[in-house]
Amino acid sequence: MNILSAFYRSSVGKKIIVAITGIILILFVIGHLLGNLQIFIGPDWVNGYSQHLHDLGPLLWLIRLFLLATVIIHIYLTIQLAIENRRARPEPYMDKRYVKATFASRHMVMSGLIVLAFIAYHLAHFTFRKTDPRFALLKPDPLGHYDVYSMMVYGFQNYFVSGFYVLGLFLLALHLSHGSSSFFQSLGLNDKKMTPRLAVGARVFAWLLFVGYTSIPVAILLGLIKPSQQL
Repeated sequence: MNILSAFYRSSVGKKIIVAITGIILILFVIGHLLGNLQIFIGPDWVNGYSQHLHDLGPLLWLIRLFLLATVIIHIYLTIQLAIENRRARPEPYMDKRYVKATFASRHMVMSGLIVLAFIAYHLAHFTFRKTDPRFALLKPDPLGHYDVYSMMVYGFQNYFVSGFYVLGLFLLALHLSHGSSSFFQSLGLNDKKMTPRLAVGARVFAWLLFVGYTSIPVAILLGLIKPSQQL
């Protein structure tokens, strides 16, 4: 027990926990994207995917609670590490050019908190369906599944909602562009030769996710995807 406590209190321990929780969240983000991209295939696909998740019953809520706890732990420890780093360097840098630090790395805490607010809105919007009264008017599809396809279309037809999603996803990509490569550093899985490659790979990965997620509201706003039922 004392070993675990000492591990948690140490900076190295916190960094490892941040890395592990970050990897868990990245895997979820990838899986969530693959599920959402089924909207381009058609209503049956995305509605069936949603129904499959719904059929998990209590297990789905356990997964959601686990992911929520993971997000909170990840952000909490990231803030703690930022505070510890600032205390270890009480005098601000005279040179503000930040030769090595990127914009993403300097704003990890802020982007993480905004992404948390974005997640909260996303849950209220599409999971609990509390922000758009039209969602309650949607009828089940021919297979008896809730019409998630039309819900997504109506949800993203609002320019302000889509704009907020794009902003949230931009900040998420910014967060991941630095965080993905730093995970490997925290776990001791890189060296001087691998570090630049991992940094480039992390940026490419993060912005591919951004393109994948934002392609949905953009396609809807352009009228390329239309609801399967009219309200």
